[in-house]
Amino acid sequence: MVLLHVLFEHAAGYALFAVKEVEEIGMLLPQVEESVLSLAKFNSMVSLAAFFPFKSAQAALENMNTISEGVVHADLKLFLETNLPLSGKKKAVLGVSDAKIGAALQEEFSLSIQTGGVVAEITRGVRLHFHSLVKGLTAQAASKAQLGLGHSYSRAKVKFNVNRVDNMIIQSIALLDQLDKDINTFSMRVREWYGYHFPELIKIVSDNSMYCRLAQLIGNRKELSEESLESLEEVVMDNAKAQAILDASRSSMGMDISPIDLINIERFSSRVVSLAAYRLELQEYLRSKMGQVAPNLAALIGEVVGARLISHAGSLTNLAKYPASTVQILGAEKALFRALKTRGNTPKYGLIFHSTFIGRAAAKNKGRISRYLANKCTIASRIDCFSEVPTSVFGDKLREQVEERLSFYETGDVPRKNVDVMKEAVKEATDVAAEIKRKLEKKEKKRKKREKKLQELQANGETNGEAEVENGEADTPVVKKKKKKQAAEEMEVQAEEAPAAENGAEETPGKKKKKRKAEAEEEAAITDNGAEETETPAKKKKKRKSEAPEEEPAEETPETPVTEKKKKKKKKEAAE
Repeated sequence: MVLLHVLFEHAAGYALFAVKEVEEIGMLLPQVEESVLSLAKFNSMVSLAAFFPFKSAQAALENMNTISEGVVHADLKLFLETNLPLSGKKKAVLGVSDAKIGAALQEEFSLSIQTGGVVAEITRGVRLHFHSLVKGLTAQAASKAQLGLGHSYSRAKVKFNVNRVDNMIIQSIALLDQLDKDINTFSMRVREWYGYHFPELIKIVSDNSMYCRLAQLIGNRKELSEESLESLEEVVMDNAKAQAILDASRSSMGMDISPIDLINIERFSSRVVSLAAYRLELQEYLRSKMGQVAPNLAALIGEVVGARLISHAGSLTNLAKYPASTVQILGAEKALFRALKTRGNTPKYGLIFHSTFIGRAAAKNKGRISRYLANKCTIASRIDCFSEVPTSVFGDKLREQVEERLSFYETGDVPRKNVDVMKEAVKEATDVAAEIKRKLEKKEKKRKKREKKLQELQANGETNGEAEVENGEADTPVVKKKKKKQAAEEMEVQAEEAPAAENGAEETPGKKKKKRKAEAEEEAAITDNGAEETETPAKKKKKRKSEAPEEEPAEETPETPVTEKKKKKKKKEAAE
């Protein structure tokens, strides 16, 4: 009976392999390493016992996620229960490549699990010849399954990374520390470089960024005068210092400097000034980010110290998992292990020493207050990590407790009980969370309303555009007809004026013709008005204006008052 079985997790599914002659294989490890490369030799040692293909890519991703976390999935449990011989005189040995999943399987099935040694070599051979050992699976299909699962697994890890929010805090605090070092180094370089020309300035101005701004402003010290006193005051923010700089420039012992050297010093000092300005912006960004990610920790211990704790722990989740004793000495690991090695006194505090509380405490109370502060930091980090709506209520209350404990050490005033403080904090936090949720709901409603309005406007714009196109197509033949009528009327009027000039006796028939034409035009206008009653008043006005030039030839005749009366009557009838 085969005793050793090897479990192999592939992107296509779970496979269980039966290993023959376990004892011989265990004894001849170098031969196993050589035989793994040959498929024929490997087939003589290993045979496929069972294969469980995944139903879909989603199922494969779920199984891989559970395996990576060291948890036995329901599919894997069913597969092993069905195919692994659990009953018998000798218990079966299951070989697993990962010790984490091996421990989980041992708890689930009470099996003897084997990892490393022969199992590692057999797993290597299975990985190499897997597509040949499983029937119906080609090398191309196996590589496609691996690629697809790899992409989906990586995407899911990036998407559901619980530490992704505090990554920005870790990077920004690291950059802030690096900027502090760089600005300090560059400022010392500017001091040394510009000190050749104006050595007295170093004693007057001690601040690095201010010195760099003054070096950029002054340039050649010989050009300083009473007029530049105001600009010096703006930088130094002190009238006495500005006057001292001016006096020192007149009696300076520094060497003369060439213009090209001054240009280089000014350029370098401007870079240092811009770096200092960027550092202030970065600190503001870190403050706002800490207010979003860990508001309670920031309220309790400060943004910079809280960010350093998160960075040192690796993430906010890791910091929340640490006990208070670990948080207390976080950052003092070297001192701790040195003390343990030499059997000396262990350190009382690590990174939390930079908070104001420990500095304010007396020497004999520093250890006590650091222990108390670490306890409160642990509570704040856990609240920040696992709360849905981030608020700084708990952080403010915890800070008040630390202040009360400090005053208790100094004066003996008994602080409030933790239960009472936490009850107040819970009440305030629920109110604040409800207010934040209400504001978020309002914002969501407003956003949805805007989207609806935009959709409606877009839909209306499309329908209006179609209607305008149709109206334009309908109006074009009417305009053409009117133009033709105007041209015909002009021709007839010209033809009638010529015989009228020759024979004055023939005026009466010309007038009759004009009357008939005017009546025909009026009838055409009435029909147009009847068809366009549904249109807007603005369009009617436009049409009246367009009809006005058409009536100009008729106005030349003496019969104009008659036509106007008729038009008025017709308009009244149409309105009724």
